[in-house]
Amino acid sequence: MPSSLPSSPEPTASAPPIPRLEVAGLACQRGDRLLFEAMGFALMPGDLLLLTGPNGSGKSSLLRLLAGLNAPAAGRILWQGRAIAEDMPAHRRRLRFLTHLDGVKPALTVLENLAFWSALMGGTAAAARSALTAFELERIADLPARFLSAGQRRRLALSRLVLMPAALWLLDEPSTSLDSEGSERLLAAIATHRTQDGIVILATHDRLALTPTRELRLAYNGARR
Repeated sequence: MPSSLPSSPEPTASAPPIPRLEVAGLACQRGDRLLFEAMGFALMPGDLLLLTGPNGSGKSSLLRLLAGLNAPAAGRILWQGRAIAEDMPAHRRRLRFLTHLDGVKPALTVLENLAFWSALMGGTAAAARSALTAFELERIADLPARFLSAGQRRRLALSRLVLMPAALWLLDEPSTSLDSEGSERLLAAIATHRTQDGIVILATHDRLALTPTRELRLAYNGARR
């Protein structure tokens, strides 16, 4: 009799990929007011999450939670399946957080500001000069920052994003004070970051010319506890 052939192994379902960033059951309270609760989303490499909503709805507060600057009232924030609170220094190294404040040192020149930030991140002088080009700051590289216009200061602040690679960008109204050229530079930087598997979470009233992976609209919650 012919010998029996070995049976083929049963196909197994592959495990779903672990989200790069995951938020589950998140709640945020400011004073006695609950801004939001039961928030959840998951982002993969290259994703862009757009945060919209009225003033006071919690967009900036959410970004601060994601940056690890404030603790949530409830819920979890995970990076590749691990709570960010387990290693906060590592989490802060993997992100860039741009707030409403530009953080520019007025006594330093544009290039000196970038060199200072680059050194803090472990970068080089070459990285600082490359960041000048990314936001078209070369012609004012030697100008003290105290003489910059609001738009130039914003470009200088944004140039920190490209000094050193970081997996997560948290951007709070990044287009404030930018002209059309500055906005184009910002969009180009975001697009490049996403092609390199970076994640962007951006809070804005100005939608810009963005194509988000998803949008999260926060509502104003006047409820007090």
